Amino acid sequence: MQTNGSAQHNGTTENSHENTTPSTSNGVEITNGATSEQTARTLSKTDQDIVRLIGQHLRGLGFNQTAEQLIAESGCALEHPTAARFRAHVMEGQWDKTDDDLLELEPLVKGGKEDIIKMRFLLLEQKYLELLEDGIPLKALECLRHELTPLKYNTERVHVLSTYMMCSNARELRECSHWEGRGNESRQKLIENLQEFLPPSIMLPPRRLFTLLSQAVEQQKEKCPYHNTQLDSDLSSICLLMDHACTREQFPTVTTQVLWDHSDEVLHCQFSPDGTRLATGSKDNKLIIWEVDIDNFEVHHQKTLNEHKFGVGFVAWCPDNIHVLVCGPEETNEVVIYNVVTGEIRQRIHQNSDDSLTYASWMPDGRKLVVGGLRGQFYYCDIDGNVIDLWEGIRIHGLAALDDKVALAADTHNRIRGYNFDTLQDFPIIQEDHPIMTFVMDEKKELLLVNVASQGCHLWDLRDKVLLRKFHGQTQAFYTIYSCFGGLNQDYIASGSEDHKVFIWHKSREAPVAVLEGHRLVVNCVHWNPTEPSMLASASDDGTIRIWGPKDKLKKRKDSAASSGRSSPV
Repeated sequence: MQTNGSAQHNGTTENSHENTTPSTSNGVEITNGATSEQTARTLSKTDQDIVRLIGQHLRGLGFNQTAEQLIAESGCALEHPTAARFRAHVMEGQWDKTDDDLLELEPLVKGGKEDIIKMRFLLLEQKYLELLEDGIPLKALECLRHELTPLKYNTERVHVLSTYMMCSNARELRECSHWEGRGNESRQKLIENLQEFLPPSIMLPPRRLFTLLSQAVEQQKEKCPYHNTQLDSDLSSICLLMDHACTREQFPTVTTQVLWDHSDEVLHCQFSPDGTRLATGSKDNKLIIWEVDIDNFEVHHQKTLNEHKFGVGFVAWCPDNIHVLVCGPEETNEVVIYNVVTGEIRQRIHQNSDDSLTYASWMPDGRKLVVGGLRGQFYYCDIDGNVIDLWEGIRIHGLAALDDKVALAADTHNRIRGYNFDTLQDFPIIQEDHPIMTFVMDEKKELLLVNVASQGCHLWDLRDKVLLRKFHGQTQAFYTIYSCFGGLNQDYIASGSEDHKVFIWHKSREAPVAVLEGHRLVVNCVHWNPTEPSMLASASDDGTIRIWGPKDKLKKRKDSAASSGRSSPV
């Protein structure tokens, strides 16, 4: 361990009492013996909306007769009759008729004449592209000159459209314009763009039921404390017949492997950006590179790098997944960059014998880095060790690169500031009331996780510079502990603790969702595999590294070991 933080219309059609003709809905006669007004009166507004959503979904599936029967029986039209005709004319490519439809829709369009012009532009753009694809350039040119141009709207786009006249064939046209070509796909996208100008009481937004179900499932996922292992991007992997819930057994709560190769306190560990390697550093002067087997949730010793005479207190992988830098304890005056493929030292960054270089961070380009330490050194270097610029008198307690020119640094004044090496200006980020031990930034560069002496882990909003949350449970009084973001979408936070445990929180909850036990001394560092949301590693003063994963991964490893006659993995 190291010492040192509108109200919506329902779209129903109503017939007057004087109307003696049979009721229709989108051209379908209602034959159940009730007028649409009488039927609608028996349905609440919510029921009418649901009927419309179901009808739209049925039509989307191709069950048109079933949808029309639903419309007829309920008396709830899916959309305004003019909007229905407009949709049909667009899908059939009857562009002249869409002009008449727009005249009728103008009183219903949100933005009036201005939006009508935008809608007409979208329609004519589709017409123009289809004429070009059909090999009728003269008619396409006429559309461009006499229909699109006179609208005096989006002239820049008109100029781009004119360049497509030079395309030699339909394939080249589709490639240059990033257009799907004439057909249902491009016309359906056109309908979706046009629907933005119409209120939902006139024309339902596309796939509205699907959208609502997706939102409901997303909300359930957010409420699920263990939603971490299912990488679902749509509804296909979700059962809509019951509420979504992940079990604790799917979460990384068990030790799948214990690594004993170090002979002293393990101070730091970090997975490579591609998740295929793990680097661990110890007071025994060794940097060990491990190969990661994600399928079996285990790591294998690849090589030991100990061509230096100081303990390894901090490691950081380069974005290229090839180079890793090593910082030592407080009295170390150099940073070593290794090529992990060859095992050779790429560069030693060394300026003065009295430097203290204990923290570093790669810039996103992987060619430059910042290094600093507790004695006031703060260098901006390239990968070959050349100092590009420096900041004097900043006693560093942690570093993170915001971009290729700006770095964030924690200092001895309980604050984190930004340092722009292009303009040589610094600016405030956050201010804590107690010493900051370490900090880390999430991948989106929106959040900061700060380990604060005697306070634990604090989550800050980087943009608004406000404290979002203080996490409960973890113990950190005197020692340097490295925490991390991780899990699916980096929704989780993990940290070591002086009480020998690993704490995991969902970033929206202050109480831990899991507390992992197994280490016998202080847990100095925890790091989540960036490509496998259910794998994390922890390093401890007890000289071990533990790999954590879901319960089923441990069972798989034990079964594999038993079948091969090997000893149990843990």
